[in-house]
Amino acid sequence: MVAAWLLPVLVLAPALVPASEQSAVVGRAEVVDGDSLLVGAVKVRLFGIDAPEVGQYCEGSDGSRWPCGQHATVALDRLAGGRAVSCEVKDTDSWGRKVCVCKLGDGRDLSEAMVTAGWALAYRRFSNDYVDDETRAESRGVGIWRGSMVPPWKWRADRRGH
Repeated sequence: MVAAWLLPVLVLAPALVPASEQSAVVGRAEVVDGDSLLVGAVKVRLFGIDAPEVGQYCEGSDGSRWPCGQHATVALDRLAGGRAVSCEVKDTDSWGRKVCVCKLGDGRDLSEAMVTAGWALAYRRFSNDYVDDETRAESRGVGIWRGSMVPPWKWRADRRGH
C-alpha cells in the first residue's frame, strides 16, 4: 500500500522532470511553421521532415511563384493547430528544440501526414522514415510537388551564404 504522503509526490513527479530530460511532450499544439510546434512551453521540431520555410516561394508548373512556406504552415495548422498532441522526444537540435515524432489523438503521425500531403520533404540527412510517403506525394503532384522548389535545407544554406 502506498503511503498517503507519497501519493502527491507520484502524481506530481512528471512535472518535476526538467523538459530537457523528458521523453515525451504532451499538450495542445501551436503551429510555428510547417515543421515546428510549440507544445506548452516546449519548442518542438517534427522528426524526419523538412518543410519549406515561411518566407520560401516555390514555382508552379505555369512558372508562377507562390508562397509554399506559408501554405505548409497553414497545412500543419489545419492538421494540428489547437489539438492535443503526444510527442516522443528523439533528440534536441542545435536551436534547443526537441526533435519529436508527434501524433494526434487518433494516432496520426504529423510528419507522415505532412509529407503524404506534399507539404514537407523526407529529411534524409536524419531519417529515411518518410521517403516512401514523399515518393507517393511527388508522383501525385500534390502540395509542393505541383511545380518546382528548392529543398528547404538548400534554401536556408543559400540565405546564409553557404
